[in-house]
Amino acid sequence: MTSHDAPGTALVTGASSGIGWEYATRLAGRGWKVVLVARRAERLESLARELREAGATGVETLVADLADPADLARVTERASGDDVDLLVNNVGINGYGPFAEVDGDLLDRVLTVNVVALTALTRAAVPGMLARGRGAVINVASLLAFAGDLPPGPLPRRAVYAGTKGYAVTFTRTLAAELSGTPLRLQVVCPGLTATEFHLGAGATPVSGERRTHDEGGVPPEDVVTASLAALDTDEVVCVPGLTDPEAVTRLATAELDLRRGSGGRAAARYRGAGAKAREAS
Repeated sequence: MTSHDAPGTALVTGASSGIGWEYATRLAGRGWKVVLVARRAERLESLARELREAGATGVETLVADLADPADLARVTERASGDDVDLLVNNVGINGYGPFAEVDGDLLDRVLTVNVVALTALTRAAVPGMLARGRGAVINVASLLAFAGDLPPGPLPRRAVYAGTKGYAVTFTRTLAAELSGTPLRLQVVCPGLTATEFHLGAGATPVSGERRTHDEGGVPPEDVVTASLAALDTDEVVCVPGLTDPEAVTRLATAELDLRRGSGGRAAARYRGAGAKAREAS
């Protein structure tokens, strides 16, 4: 299955703006049926109307807040449907701010939306895809997953958000390896700053009003989706839309292998004091 095929239905979360809106538009234009999931009913209806006017068929809207257990259960049930051949876990909220000062309830929401919902929806969709012998999951992460100890300015204060996106990267790569040899395709797409409304709020409540773009600008969401769907066609598990050197991903895997060589039976000599080092040297 390639992203140009139209075997069934694509479920897209966070479809009310930005990257999710673009995924839905692009996939519907290629003949996919789409299930649009987001908190903002007016935005979803606007997108559904736009898609139908462009000739799309089989457009569903599912208004849901994935931080709410009941709503997540409804969307999880839909994701397990036997018509869902593509799951796009795009929804995400940022909860930016100094860790010691950000409201704890907001951080709980970030973890639930960015980690728990992504995992639950993937778990709901994958068994049926395996049984049918076709399917794909795209998880939208962020280059902030690799930001590590880079200081804020211009990067945001992001400890929990970056951690959740690191989870998305590791989860997707590991699951892709587990499912190697099956017809399923797994991808994590890691855009940098993107020209959406993402930075207009922390995520506790939806951004109100018409769709717009935050002042920081960034790469167009159209480019993110173009790269993602092209990468899906070539089985590229980690897609960084603006990366010109794909070997950077290979070098990352090599560095990880070097770290895993530290799983020996004893602590390294450098942790066991000068005396231990001297004994090992003799």
